[in-house]
Amino acid sequence: MKPTDRRSRSAWVEVDLAQLARNWALIRREVPPPVSLMFVAKDNAYGLGAVEAARVALAGPADSLAVFTLGEAEELREAGISAPILLLGERLADEVPEVLELDLEPCVGSLTMAEAFSRAGVERHRPVPVHLKINTGMNRFGFTWREARTWARRLRELPGLEFRGALSHFAQSDELDKGFARTQSARFEAVLGSLAAEGIRPRWIHHCNSGGVLDLPDAHFNRVRVGLLAQGVYPSEVCRRIEGIAPVLSLKARITAIQELEPGDTVGYGMRWRAERPCRIGVLSIGYGDGYPRLRNQGQVLLHGQRVPLVGGVTMDALMIDLSAVPAARIGDEAVLLGGQGGERITVQELAALRGTVTYDLLAGLRGRLPRRFVNAIPGPSGT
Repeated sequence: MKPTDRRSRSAWVEVDLAQLARNWALIRREVPPPVSLMFVAKDNAYGLGAVEAARVALAGPADSLAVFTLGEAEELREAGISAPILLLGERLADEVPEVLELDLEPCVGSLTMAEAFSRAGVERHRPVPVHLKINTGMNRFGFTWREARTWARRLRELPGLEFRGALSHFAQSDELDKGFARTQSARFEAVLGSLAAEGIRPRWIHHCNSGGVLDLPDAHFNRVRVGLLAQGVYPSEVCRRIEGIAPVLSLKARITAIQELEPGDTVGYGMRWRAERPCRIGVLSIGYGDGYPRLRNQGQVLLHGQRVPLVGGVTMDALMIDLSAVPAARIGDEAVLLGGQGGERITVQELAALRGTVTYDLLAGLRGRLPRRFVNAIPGPSGT
């Protein structure tokens, strides 16, 4: 399936490109030059649509991108985006040719892959620009901080590599207790010292994700990685706020059917909701197959500026709402499942709480079969 379905549909994700540009401008104000801003556009830019979101970021203050898969990188390159792209995670040896073909900057966190990229750089007579991933406590990818001098000496001996960057990742940057985050920063700085002692001085040093951008200014180094914050969603409730930052993504659907129920009638699989009086039930053609939470008799949508409840269980392709509070509702009316309508707003935090998950999971889970509609585009350079 394509990352974004462009065919017409009665349910869609709407992205406000003007607000996205404003968010980037506010982030630039908070993190002034010379610190570089990298846009993390993985997983379809957390639901926004990677290509359009990347163009806005690069037309503004961002100078580079980051993705996790080769397919994500390929989509950006095929769209004509030539900016530097960091490939997060760790590769396997058989992926090296595609990394080079797409002109990517891979993370390297093991001697095995450092040697593989070294051989490739020698064979093509041009160094491969790599970012050294340092494991400072996340314990997922990367060279361990405990043995930095040992692996740094080996890296120093490898030809065909350009040490373009060094990075680590916070395990706990968006909570009130910053103790372990500061421990990780200290470990990272010690590793940088060990690298320098071996003559390895990467150009770009980056440790901060969105939580670190907000609350750990001492760890900004000369680059920060911005993902969720750019779309106006904070990593947690306790992170510092930036005035003017606002959400750019909405989830909308039109009523496609209305059922007239009598007392005792039930709704949906398992008959988990029963009408107590005559009522009208509206159907929205969107469900858990699109990434909306699989709720039962929970949650609300906005219709005619009012909150109306979901009834029965959310199915793969549809969900049902009680229209009792909105007697004027008709087929074709627009409902907002995430975002604002009138004076009401359903936040991603609210929806994530109903699902028992985090905002990242909910936004990244909005599937590609939902078309992306981009509104309030700003004329100007493409940012490629």
